[in-house]
Amino acid sequence: MNYFEFYNLPESFHLDEAALKKQFYQLSKKYHPDFYATEGDEKQQEILELSTLNNKAYQTLADSAKRLEYILRSHELLEEGAKPQLPADFLMEMMELNERLMEVENADQLRDITAEVLAFEGDINEQLNGLTNDYPTLDHIAKESRLNEIVNIYYKQKYLLRIKESLDTFAARF
Repeated sequence: MNYFEFYNLPESFHLDEAALKKQFYQLSKKYHPDFYATEGDEKQQEILELSTLNNKAYQTLADSAKRLEYILRSHELLEEGAKPQLPADFLMEMMELNERLMEVENADQLRDITAEVLAFEGDINEQLNGLTNDYPTLDHIAKESRLNEIVNIYYKQKYLLRIKESLDTFAARF
């Protein structure tokens, strides 16, 4: 079942967290297995599955990164082993950052590269916010088009995350 439908919320990258939490607590109470201890095995199993669904849905939708990935997966835009087509200029910038990172000799150089990576991350997050803020108000065709732009930002974020992990490894040296 779709998590947004489960909570009776519109699909959105920016949720009303209070409404989400309220739905979660209401369903937690409604589907708490202890309230069904005297029911038959079939009903107990059904309630256990609904309780599990409630917990998984909340964990996913309450975390903005997981929510982003969930929406993209639900629209079949993220597939295992898929090779994203990132813009050549982005890939060149990332390659240059990686090369500079491999040649880091002191903490000052590492700090400069870290600042650059954080600036890239800020730009990407700003682009993502620009693409996701009005998403719920778009019609179906516009949403599909927008999702294709958002998936590109998602892959850029993943690429940048690998560089940030490398930065952490190099930071341990200094």
